[in-house]
Amino acid sequence: MHLKTLLKNKFRSHAVFGFITCMIVIAMPVHAAWDDQPKLGHNMTPLPKPVAAPAFTLEDMDEEKHSLADHEGKVIMLNFWATWCPPCRREMPSLERLYQNLNGKDFTVIAVNQMESGDHVFAYIGQLEVDPTFTILFDKDSSVSQAYSVQGLPTSYLIDKKGKVRFRAIGGREFDHPEVVKQITELINE
Repeated sequence: MHLKTLLKNKFRSHAVFGFITCMIVIAMPVHAAWDDQPKLGHNMTPLPKPVAAPAFTLEDMDEEKHSLADHEGKVIMLNFWATWCPPCRREMPSLERLYQNLNGKDFTVIAVNQMESGDHVFAYIGQLEVDPTFTILFDKDSSVSQAYSVQGLPTSYLIDKKGKVRFRAIGGREFDHPEVVKQITELINE
């Protein structure tokens, strides 16, 4: 082997090793940052004046249609989310725990995914420790999020039994926190 080829191969080995080392060093703070994220909030802001929740009909993963009116007479946690949104991903388990805790007590959860395919969301759900059992709908053109004036994800609304939006939360929440459960329970008991 020529000296020139040997030096060239040695340089490539060092370059590859250097690149891998740089990627590890760069990835370490990102991984640490994920673990060290601030806790999710737990408060939902009451609206100064309750407003009628805009009606909608959307499809689920099986392309079955669901409307807000299907849940008339129940308190509804309406959550707008996407799989690419880190706070959305972090709050999903607490949304399921909340649903499991209060389901059957005139309460339901509807999660409205923003502009993603059913296949993509299905793949994401497969990564969760517990599959969500609440309703997941698809707002493919964001018309429903526009009707609700969603400015960022995640955004959640708490709708009372009469179909009025009573509380709003922008950003990730720990939905099974006692304060959120108390707000929901008070609406259920009205």
